[in-house]
Order: sequence, then structure tokens, then C-alpha cells
Amino acid sequence: MRFMVGRTLRTLAPRARMARVIAAVAIAGLFAASCDVHGISAPGTLASLSVSPDPSTLAINGAQTFVAVGRDAAGVIVPVTPTWSVVAGGGAITAGGVFTAGTTTGQFNNTVVASAGGLSDNATVIVITGPLASITVTPNPATVPTSGTQQFTAIGRDAAGNPVPITPAWSVVNGGGTISAASGLFTAGGTTGTFANTVRATSGTLSGTATVNVTPVLATITVTPNPASVLTFATQQFAATGRDASGNVVPITPVWSVVNGGGTIDPNSGLFTAGGTTGTFTNTVRATSGTISGNATVNVTSGSPNPIINLGTAAPNGVMAGTAFTCVTGGTINADIAISPGSTVTGFPPCVITGTQHLNDATAVQAQIDLTNAYNQAAGLPCPAANNIGTADIGGTTKAPGVYCSASTIGVTGTLTLDAQGDPNAYWVFQAGSSLTTAGSIVLINGAQAKNVYWQVGSSATIGTGSQWKGNILALSSISLLDNANLIGRSLARNAAVSLTTGNTITLP
Repeated sequence: MRFMVGRTLRTLAPRARMARVIAAVAIAGLFAASCDVHGISAPGTLASLSVSPDPSTLAINGAQTFVAVGRDAAGVIVPVTPTWSVVAGGGAITAGGVFTAGTTTGQFNNTVVASAGGLSDNATVIVITGPLASITVTPNPATVPTSGTQQFTAIGRDAAGNPVPITPAWSVVNGGGTISAASGLFTAGGTTGTFANTVRATSGTLSGTATVNVTPVLATITVTPNPASVLTFATQQFAATGRDASGNVVPITPVWSVVNGGGTIDPNSGLFTAGGTTGTFTNTVRATSGTISGNATVNVTSGSPNPIINLGTAAPNGVMAGTAFTCVTGGTINADIAISPGSTVTGFPPCVITGTQHLNDATAVQAQIDLTNAYNQAAGLPCPAANNIGTADIGGTTKAPGVYCSASTIGVTGTLTLDAQGDPNAYWVFQAGSSLTTAGSIVLINGAQAKNVYWQVGSSATIGTGSQWKGNILALSSISLLDNANLIGRSLARNAAVSLTTGNTITLP
């Protein structure tokens, strides 16, 4: 343009040249204005900042890139490099405007700020809970009685521990009872024990668990012996065993009473003393725990006791051992125990001893002396030749009162019946040269009493699984009761251990 104007002016007269100059200047001004209108010229001074997005909704630990746009007074974009900051919490931001939400949920108003050229603008951030990361089940552990119920609750949380609403599906995965899949109401079964991580709440691919301890609830009380035959003015030790509706043993401390005559009883120990009146006193001895009770009948007869074997201070003990006494589970000893010269007792709890434990104390030492005397007395009784049973198994037979002997093992498979023939003082002594092994039970008839039955064993005695045994076992070495074997009598071992397994009960005769 300048070249063309200059060239033209040199060829024109002065007045004409001036007119052309004025025209050229006007054209140049129009050209400059045209360039401004079409954005070719540089923007003006920064007049405003705008931050976006506003608001921004993020999950915890989520990221959002914010943008700041500057403009001049005419609204033309002005390039800016803002300084970013967070002023009201909610997370953190980088120099490039990348915001990372924190772990606290909520609305953080005007928290993201961009500053440039003395100007600033801001944006609001809303932080919401993140995806489900864990499920917690409560209560944990829960203690529930057999057949009882327990409401469980599940709480979902994100990675930061914020609650996340869930509607879990409930299940039982390790026994102990059943549960409503929708509500989480658990109903305990009839088997007691600890069921680890058995209640499960599941939502999607995640789950949480809780442990349940199912405990027995007293449903019945059984009093033994029942019936009991007691001489006038003599004593009889009674025992009470509590069980839940499923037959599990429930430890109890009963209160004893006599409700139908026949004598008196110690309310704490259950030791009954017969009166001077003979007769049958039906359901007269009562053991009570809470609202549950059990009864036993007493037959009071005349005569004097016949202490064929004198147990002395060993008599109060349901268990005696030379070394140790062990129990696996579900065992109950309704009597004292004494150990000497050893002193080890294992398995209590869960097993139960209702009486006093004498562990190599003066009482235990004297009881072992008296046990040795009683053992020798039983072993020394004469055995009629007709009663020498040899190695024959005496299960399935009926024995009248007397002394029976074997130079080796005595075995009882099936039922051995002891017939007192109407004499409540009748006694039986069985002498085993070596061991006693059972796979059966003892039945007492016609006035026979467990307290008048003695088993003198030259080595060890094993009362087999499920055996219902009667009498006083006096063993030189060890005594073992296998699963669910019960004894009305005494388990007295001189030199070795007494071992109970599962579900055994020993009650003084």
C-alpha cells in the first residue's frame, strides 16, 4: 500500500498529491479496524477469571482437572497461567489444576481457587462416598443359647471408612444354626460350641462374618441315684445333672430339698440322711435350679450297713489318681477328686468338677493310703471256686451277690445283671488279675445298689464307649472312660492317671 501511494504521488500535482495522502491514511485506518474486528490484534488487559467445572462431584480419592479461563474487558480470551489452591478443604490440587478428593465426604463451597494477575475465581467440590470396600457384621462374637435368636447387622464402608448403604444377603457357612437371608435374624441350633466366622453378610463380591458361641440352656435336671435304697439313719449322696433341650450338659449348682418325707438333706451338698421310718418315699429328694427341678425316690429300709470294703477317706472322691486327671469335653464329676503324688488336672473347664479338688495335699495323701488299704482288702477276699470266671466274658449273665475272680482279664460285653434277691446290703466284689474291659452296661435289680459293687483291677480299667457302669473301680494303674460312658460309683486309680473323653458323668453311688 505504501509503495503504491508513493509511486502515484510522484506523478501528480501537489494539490492532487495531498488528496491522495488523506485517502491513503483513511484506507489504512479502515484496514486496522478490520484487523481488530477479525481477532488479528492482541487481546487487552486481563479483566476476569472463570473456573470450571463448578460444582464438581467426586467420589473419595477421585480426580478432576479444573480449568481457569481469563478474559479482557471485551470478553476476549486472555491466556493465563493461574496459581491453584484449596481454601476450604475437600482434597488437594496440583499446579496444573488436577484436584484429588480426600476421604472426608461433604460439600466444600468455593474451595478450589485459581489466581492470576491480581484476579481469582473459585469452584465448589462435593465429595461423596466411594465404592463398597468392606462389610462389618455385629455383634461379633455373639453368644446365643441353644434354640435362641440373635439379630445381626451389617455395615458397609468405603476405603476411607465412610458408611456405604447396603442390602446384604445373609447366610450361615460354618454351622451353629440358621439365619433369615433377608433380615439377618439368626436362630441357634441344638449343638453347643464356638462356630467361627459362621454368620456371613454378602453384598456383590464382598462379605463380612461373625462368630457365634452357642451355649446350653437348662431344660431338665436328673437326680441320681434314682431310686436310692438307704438304711434307716444312714446317708446317701445324691447328684444332679442339668441338660439343655438337646441333651448337652449344663453346669448347675442346685438347691436340695426333701418334699415327701423319708429323711433330711443338706441343701448345698445333696447329702441325704434317712430317718427312722421305713418305706418308699416317691420323688422326695428334689434338686432345683431356677425354675427347673428333678426328683428321686428313696426306699428307706431297716438294718445296719455292711461295709464289706472300707474306703475310709477315699469315699468322698468320684475320681482319684496317682499322677493326673484329664477330661476332653462334656464331662461332669459330681464329687470330690484327689490326686497324689501327682497334681495335674487338665480340661476343667470345659469339663466340670462339682466338689473339692485335693491336689497332692494332706487330704489327697491320706486318701491314697486308704485307697491302698481298700484295694488290698478287696484283692484279699476269698473267691469260691464256683465263682472263678476265668477268661469268660460275663456280659449277658446274671450274678447273685458274692466274690467273683479271674486271674487275667474280666470282660463285659452287653448287659451284666446283678440281682440282690431283695437284700439291700448285698455286695459284689469282682477281682481281675490284670485288666477290666467293657463294651456293655450294669443293671441292678431286686434292691442291688451301686455302692455295694467293687471292681478290683490288677492293672488298668477301660469303660467302653456308651457303657452305663455301676460300682467302685479300684485299679492299680489307670482308668479310662471312653465317649459317653457314665459311672455311678467311683473311679479310683492308685498309681497312674484317670482319663475322661467326651460326655462322661461320674456320680457317687
